[in-house]
Amino acid sequence: MKKVVNKTRGATLVENLEIADNPLSRAKGLLGRSGLPDGAGLLIIPCNNIHMFFMRFAIDVVWVDRQNVVLGTINELKKWRVAFCFPARAVIELPPGRLRRIEVRKGDQLEIV
Repeated sequence: MKKVVNKTRGATLVENLEIADNPLSRAKGLLGRSGLPDGAGLLIIPCNNIHMFFMRFAIDVVWVDRQNVVLGTINELKKWRVAFCFPARAVIELPPGRLRRIEVRKGDQLEIV
């Protein structure tokens, strides 16, 4: 089981990380799910843009570069929205409200363990 740790702040962001790293898993993402349990997350790599078309729930979003440095975050991205971060290499999708409980800021160093 992989985790995402915020090394800058000494906190665990994701306790149960899924990885979407092939065309089919990246295209599917979280579609068809009714939610994400607290502590879960999906890393989509490579990815610099996402859409929320046909999603059933909002998500928190963390954009990272190749070194897993946070480039930006979005709290509770709602259904039928589009988001992008063109320098990003990957995105971590989280349950809504996770970023309010676990502080993550631009420039933080994340580590996948």
